[in-house]
This record gives sequence, C-alpha cells and structure tokens, in this order.
Amino acid sequence: MNSTLTRCWETTNPIYVKYHDEEWGVPISDDNRLFEFLVLGGFQAGLNWEIVLMKRNELRRAFNNFNPRIVASFEKRDEERILANPKVIRNRAKISSAIYNAKLFLAIQEQFGSFHDFTQKFVHGRKITHAFTSLSEVPTESIQSRALSKALMERGFRYVGPRICYAFMQAVGMVNDHITSCFRYKQIQRINSAR
Repeated sequence: MNSTLTRCWETTNPIYVKYHDEEWGVPISDDNRLFEFLVLGGFQAGLNWEIVLMKRNELRRAFNNFNPRIVASFEKRDEERILANPKVIRNRAKISSAIYNAKLFLAIQEQFGSFHDFTQKFVHGRKITHAFTSLSEVPTESIQSRALSKALMERGFRYVGPRICYAFMQAVGMVNDHITSCFRYKQIQRINSAR
C-alpha cells in the first residue's frame, strides 16, 4: 500500500485500499463480474462497502464465484447452506434475492446478448467521467441509475434501487467518480480512452 498517493477516501484497511487502487471504476464487460457487483451491491444495502469487501471472498465461495447460471439453479437447501455460514452476510432476504435475481439476469442475457450490452444503453455506450474535486460532490444516484433501477425492477429484480444501481455503475466503470486529485482519476480516463 503506497501511503504517499492521493486517494478518494482515507482508509487504512488494505482490502479497501486494494479495491480502490485496482478495481473501483475500471470498466467491466464480463457478465459474471457484473453479476458479482450487482449481488454485492444488494448485500451492501444498510451496510458499508468495507464490510462487504471483507466478506467478499466467502460470498464468492457461497455463490459459486458468482456464476449466474449456477446461482439460478440454487434451491432452498442452497439458501439454507449460505444462511448457516457465519462468514457471509447472513440476511435471508438478500440471499434469496441474489438467487432470484440470477434467473432474471439470465433472461436479460438471452434477450440482449449479454447483461453488459443491456447496461450500456443507460449510458449510450459511453463512460461517464465526472470532474469532482471532493467526495461531498459525488451523487448517490443519477438519471441513469434511476433509469437502470426502473428497468431492472420492472423485470422483477430485488435490491436494485437507484442508489444501489449508482454504486454498481461506479464499481463497474460505467461512471468515473474518482475525484480529480486522486491518482486513479487520470488512469481510469486513459483506460476509457483506449477502449
């Protein structure tokens, strides 16, 4: 962990620093990873992201590396198995929703070719780059996240409110919300320009 770098947020938790430095805002097109962030966003509801990151590896194991096809086939016994695991976020509604959402995720893949292609219509196929100088400027939702949330909820998805969708968009690089003084801001811009 390089403590001389300017980051968006201050933390000493190495898991959170690694996430910020290597993942947050990097564009993702792989549907399994998009499903992972959709599920993790649902698990975050009412919690902070640091807790979710600390439970992430165990959640990956519980949900078969977030393979939506496998998760969609989960039965009640799988839900009970996950709920009994003290190393995950043990919330029945969130676990049940992840399984239920996997089925709907597959339906979107079938209709649009991929979940990635489906999400891109909400940003017109372009990454949104903000130029915020402070975290206090970063919104918790947007027109795009409200539209994505509405489209998902109309299909029956759970735990996909506008704030969860905005956090998802930030996480998977649909939006670059690194503050301008953060060392990752320009790096993410360069990644986006190269695509």
